[in-house]
Amino acid sequence: MNVLPTSCPICSGQVTVTRIYCRDCESTIEGRFNVGMFSQLTPEQLDFVETFVRCEGKITRMEDELGLSYPTIRNRLHDVIRALGYEPGVSEEPVGLSEGERQGILEQLDQGNISVEKAMLLLQEKGE
Repeated sequence: MNVLPTSCPICSGQVTVTRIYCRDCESTIEGRFNVGMFSQLTPEQLDFVETFVRCEGKITRMEDELGLSYPTIRNRLHDVIRALGYEPGVSEEPVGLSEGERQGILEQLDQGNISVEKAMLLLQEKGE
C-alpha cells in the first residue's frame, strides 16, 4: 500500500485529500478530509513514535529495544517534535508573571509611578 504524500510531487504544494474509496463495498466518498498531524511524519518517524508509545515514553526502555544511545533517541524525538510543528523544550502554555515582575508592578504603583488602571492592565496582560 502506498503512503499518502504530504506535498505535491510536482510543485511541492500542500495536498488535500478529497476522495475516499472502500474496496469492500465499492463506495466512494468525496469532500475535504483532514488527514491529521501525524501524516507529516516519515515512515521512520512513525515507527519511532510507535516504539515510544509502546515503551510508555521511557527512554531507557527505548535504548534497550532500539539499541541506540540516549542522545540519539533524544535527537530523534526532537526531530519528530519539529516535524509536528513544535519546538522542543518550548511550552505551549502561556507564561505568566514571575513573582519579581508582579512585585515590580506593585512597587511602581506604590511609588506613584503608574496609575491603578495601568497596574491592573499590566497585571492582566502579562498574567495571561
